[in-house]
Formats: sequence, C-alpha cells, structure tokens
Amino acid sequence: MIKKGILAINKPKDWTSFDVVNRIKHILKIKRVGHLGTLDPLATGVLLVTMGKATKLFDFFQEKTKAYIAKFEFGYETDTLDIVGKVIDETNIIPNIDQIKNVIGDFIGKIAQIPPRYSAKNINGKRAYELARSNIDFELTPKIVSIYEIKILDYTKNVLTLYIKCGSGTYIRSICRDLASKLNSYATMIDLIRTNVGTVGLNDCVDIRELNENNIFDYIIKLDNLIDIPTIKLNSNQTFRLLNGQIIQTNLPNGLYKLNDNIDTIAIVSVSKSVAKMSLFLN
Repeated sequence: MIKKGILAINKPKDWTSFDVVNRIKHILKIKRVGHLGTLDPLATGVLLVTMGKATKLFDFFQEKTKAYIAKFEFGYETDTLDIVGKVIDETNIIPNIDQIKNVIGDFIGKIAQIPPRYSAKNINGKRAYELARSNIDFELTPKIVSIYEIKILDYTKNVLTLYIKCGSGTYIRSICRDLASKLNSYATMIDLIRTNVGTVGLNDCVDIRELNENNIFDYIIKLDNLIDIPTIKLNSNQTFRLLNGQIIQTNLPNGLYKLNDNIDTIAIVSVSKSVAKMSLFLN
C-alpha cells in the first residue's frame, strides 16, 4: 500500500482528469487518489496526480504558476468556447497580426475574467456546465486572475498560437473569447497543451496509457522533489513537538517550510514572527 506520492502525467486528448484518476486507482487498487488542477478532455499535458496523504496538497499546488500553448481560430465562437461545442456566432472580421499585437498586452497582469458557461464553476451547488446543458439561465461573476506572460508563437490561416503563463483559476478559453471580442471578432480554442505546473514540465511526465502494475512505482515522485520550498532543520524534540500540534521558537524568516524525515516530506510548517507551527501533516 502506497502511503503518499505524486505522479506527473501527460494527459492524452479525450481523456478526462477523472479518467486518469480512475485508471491510477485501478492500477494501485487504492481509493485515495486525486489531481491538482483539472484539464478539459480537449487539452493535453501536465496533470499532477496525488496518492494517499499527498492529496492534502491541493491548496498548496493551486498557487503554482501554470503554462500553456493554446491555439485560437478566428471567425466563429462555440457555446463551449472550444472546438467540441456548437457554433453560435460567426464573423468575416478577422484581425491581422498587428492588430493582435496591439491588444495582447491588455491581457497581462491582474485581470477580471468571466469563466466559460461550460465550466466546472460552482453555481449554488451545481456545476456551470450542468446548468448550461439543461438550458437553465444563470449568471457568472468575474474573477480576478493573474496572467504573467503571453507570447505570440504563430499566426497562420486565422489560427493564433500563444504561449500563456498564468496563475491558478485562469480559463484559457475565456482569454480566447475576450481577445476576439476586443478585436470585434469571434474565436474558438481548437487546441491546448499544459506545458508546466510549477517546476514540473512535459519532460517530467509519463503517458497514462504506458502505466501498469509492473512499472507505476518507477514513476511515483517523492513529495520532497516537488515541494519547492526550503527545508526546516529541527532536532528530534522540536520535531516531536511540532508534529503533536505545539509551536516552537525559531530564527527563520516568515514563510512556509517542509519538514522531512529520512525518507520524504512529512509536514508543511509555517513560520510567522519567529514562531513555527505545523500547517499540514503529510505522514
């Protein structure tokens, strides 16, 4: 029985994140498996899957920067804002590359973004996509998201390819919709690759279709290798006290630290005003 660990999966197209989790549950024959950030079925790329106590790291990894390569096709918009949806608007207004360059900078920084109607946003206990499929009217409120970088990689035959580096909660489909709207046009996302989650890139990932009972343990990553914060050094007495919910004095700067045993990370420790306390137990 695996106690904790993370798999870096290169999710194939047409697989849901739930499909990936179920596959790993089946291989390992355990129930406690989750993922750190949904990818739509259309999208491919980095999906971090947690097992055992590592499932507690969801909030920690939600703060990690993500990077994507996205393709937007101008001329039409679908109800889902991606290629799998039904076309609801069309236009002959197609922007040129200079027009795109003139407005792309408006999408860098902290911006207000309305999620797609076909998304997993929670609306009074229901997913937005469930309401949309049932033709139930509802409102989505704008959310502030962080876009750190957008680069134009290519623009050929009405298809714009972008590199986008952003914070958690950003919808790339919404960037597609809003960019086209700013250019008095329509666009739809036709392809999406998540290239990075934090420090994990595509080269660190394994295709879920290659995993089986005989090789899966070769790909399980220790938490210590992915939790990119400093390690707190404690003696046995201090460690005992922290793991039992007590606080200790320290000279360390404010921030988060990982506490390791001789095998892996066993806790996340927060330090504030020279006081350290356990914020997440992982053992």
